[in-house]
Amino acid sequence: QVQLVESGGGLVHPGGSLRLSCAASGNTFSIYGMGWFRQAPGKQRELVASISSAGIRTYADSVKGRFTISRDNDKNTVYLQMNSLKPEDTAVYYCRLAGPYGVAYWGQGTQVTVSS
Repeated sequence: QVQLVESGGGLVHPGGSLRLSCAASGNTFSIYGMGWFRQAPGKQRELVASISSAGIRTYADSVKGRFTISRDNDKNTVYLQMNSLKPEDTAVYYCRLAGPYGVAYWGQGTQVTVSS
């Protein structure tokens, strides 16, 4: 069973930065794709960024140029560096591991609030 633990959320002013971390249990982290999703109140969960086992990155249009996803396979951790934050980035952020046989594992989520 894979466990994912997110951290790094908080309250930040518009234009500020945060770095989210997601630590995974197990010893096969490097072979799986990872993603960051977010869900704002009253909205559906949406993909923010993903990174494949080969390091290929994709981003939602709304965060391109502001957010950067990265991974450290030695630490079983995926990161989301968020710069130039906007109020519309306010949401609960979740990391997901795309496991074998189509099984997805999710973290518990971390709240990001962008407000003046």
